Amino acid sequence: MDPLVSAEDLRALPHLPGYIYRQRKSNYPRANSWNLVNGVRIEQKEGISFDKPKFVKVSKLPDVWRSGSLPDSETREVFKTDVVELETQELPAWDAFDRHVLRFSGYFKESVVEANLENHRVRKAIIYYYLEDDTCQIQEPKVDNSGMPQGQLIRRHRFPSPEGGYLRAEDLRVGTILQIYGRHIFITDCDPFTREYFEQLGIPQGPTEPEEMDPFQATREAMKNHASTQPRTYEKIYREVMLGGGHINADMQQFLENDKKVLRFYAVMDDVSTPQFERRPFTIMFFLADDTLEISEQYPLNCGRENFPIFFKRGKIPFGPYKVEGPQAQARKKHEFVHGHDFRVNTTVQLLGNYSFFIYDADEFTRNYFRTQLGEELEPMVDVRLPERAVPRAKTPPYTGYGSWEDSMGSVTHIVPKLPKKDLVKLFQHEGKVLRFKARFAKPKPEDADRLFVISFYLQDDTLAIHEPPQRNMGIVTGRFLEKGIHLNQITGAFFQPNDLLPGNVIKVYNNEMLILDMDEYSRKVFEDPDTLLRKFDLEAVLQKLRDSMRQQYPLIRDIFRRFDGDHDGVLTVSEFQQALEKFGFQLGPEDVLKIMRHFDSRRDGQVSYNEFCDALLDPDWTTGMLQTQNPLDEKHDEAYATRASAKTAERAETTQVRKAVRELGDVLYKKHGFVIRILKEMQHITHEDYVTSEQIKKALEHVGHPFHLEDVERVILYLHPDADLNAVDYRRLFQDARRPRQTGRPFGRYRVSYGSNGDTG
Repeated sequence: MDPLVSAEDLRALPHLPGYIYRQRKSNYPRANSWNLVNGVRIEQKEGISFDKPKFVKVSKLPDVWRSGSLPDSETREVFKTDVVELETQELPAWDAFDRHVLRFSGYFKESVVEANLENHRVRKAIIYYYLEDDTCQIQEPKVDNSGMPQGQLIRRHRFPSPEGGYLRAEDLRVGTILQIYGRHIFITDCDPFTREYFEQLGIPQGPTEPEEMDPFQATREAMKNHASTQPRTYEKIYREVMLGGGHINADMQQFLENDKKVLRFYAVMDDVSTPQFERRPFTIMFFLADDTLEISEQYPLNCGRENFPIFFKRGKIPFGPYKVEGPQAQARKKHEFVHGHDFRVNTTVQLLGNYSFFIYDADEFTRNYFRTQLGEELEPMVDVRLPERAVPRAKTPPYTGYGSWEDSMGSVTHIVPKLPKKDLVKLFQHEGKVLRFKARFAKPKPEDADRLFVISFYLQDDTLAIHEPPQRNMGIVTGRFLEKGIHLNQITGAFFQPNDLLPGNVIKVYNNEMLILDMDEYSRKVFEDPDTLLRKFDLEAVLQKLRDSMRQQYPLIRDIFRRFDGDHDGVLTVSEFQQALEKFGFQLGPEDVLKIMRHFDSRRDGQVSYNEFCDALLDPDWTTGMLQTQNPLDEKHDEAYATRASAKTAERAETTQVRKAVRELGDVLYKKHGFVIRILKEMQHITHEDYVTSEQIKKALEHVGHPFHLEDVERVILYLHPDADLNAVDYRRLFQDARRPRQTGRPFGRYRVSYGSNGDTG
């Protein structure tokens, strides 16, 4: 740069290429145009294409930690202060005023030329002011058959202000005129949210202004209030007839009074003209407007008839045989046609000559019409349904004797035969139980008169085997007479059952008739007392055997307890204790299971905890004084303890359902990104209130793609807020607590138990 050139000379030079000196800089820093506000990056510096973002002051939410974590917390009073300071923070307008819209209503006048009825027209308008970006939008509500293009008048953008700049929310006042693009809109009212917003600002809106009505609307309203003629009453008709005039059209009067009023009756017709008897349903409709009748048939599904439901086209039906009359026939009088007042429920009517319809029901309008107009109550509906037709079942082919019966029936019941399934429960409960009977031939030959047989019936699979014991000097090879298997009793035609083998009965197997003579002592006890099918155990011996088996299976007591605690809730219920006994082969009845469980349950609360399990299973390590032993088993039945055990089982089942429901909802809220915001928006779409019902919460979860049962939703609500009302739930607090359950004082894992090596629970 020439030192003789001054700064004033440089400013005088034109701003053209060649007249500008290049400025040299030592560094080129990048301008910071971004900033983080409320965790969101925004533009904060004014540029060429955007303005500086608008910031507003809003009240800051109070800190949660100041109120303590629990209702009975001792630290609640420590952080309380007498003076509550209202703190504020600056936030971008698009964040603080998201979906906050001011709504004003008004009207503007529009001139009408070349019209006789009006010279101007009043058109309504709705003004929307969006607080998030200070934009406005004007819409005109649509009116049916108005003949004018209505809807959006001015699209959404920032309106210019007459004073310069842009239109602000404070410029919109009720009772003032908004001038925008040549239109003068008079603001008459605003919604409650807008009034509340301005009251918080300290500039309340004015009262509602009346809306002006144009001449055309006034004319239309006057036409609605004033009838063209006097109403036509029965007294007026009578006076006209008495004066020799009137000439009333009776049919037209009936049409005007009873238009669209139809009596509907439901009837059936027994059709015997077809080879197979059929009961066809019909609907008889009588139109009160012109006394016509229509009969339509209600075809059932897959009836095989052509789809022509109109049985008789709408018209008048005369009494007696139906005839097709020509144009020269004399017209019948009104009383010669069938009328709807003649129909009754539970009666048979003869229509169209020889068609008999049994009326079994009528709709609600027909019953109300007979009740109010005719003063008669129709009978209740008559059940005319035919009994279900019994489809004959194909006869089962006889058993061939080859293979088992289930194997042979597989080809009868299935197209592709399947392997027969064994009754594993029966096999497990009756394993090793055999009923034995003594028998001989019913009609023996002379050489077979002294032969005796032992019939063995196995309860585990209902199989039968016959054995012939050896006898001296018989001369016959004895031993196995009939293989073990499922055999058919030819006398009853069914498989052998224990009752077929009672002494005195005769059975027939493979054409051999045998007379049952006697049974062994075990079989006799089974028939006298069926409960003896359960094995009778010495409960004290069972208890000792159970202890030894458990100690031999696992080295640590906690491993044994975990094995039997199926739901891992830290206690053993009746069902879990019975499964533990069955695992070691003890088939005990319910009373015996409760006796052994009561021996383990020292507190008598209906469930066995881990500590009680250890105390009953382990012997004391040392004693003071003489050697101590375990307490003997009390074999008395306690009904009260059985009731408590059943209640604890139901309570534990409900606890499992609660834990499952809370865990599933917590996983959805925690693992789905932004799910809490989505569910809160969905709740705002459903209702504008802060408290909702449990059904509304279930509906909102379904709308966002995660359906839950209503019972599970109620379980979660009562788990997080035990004192909550299911018809008034604070959903914002609910979803916040469900997302962070361990901070609510009721953690998910409050039922989880950890087992120590020395028998302590953690």
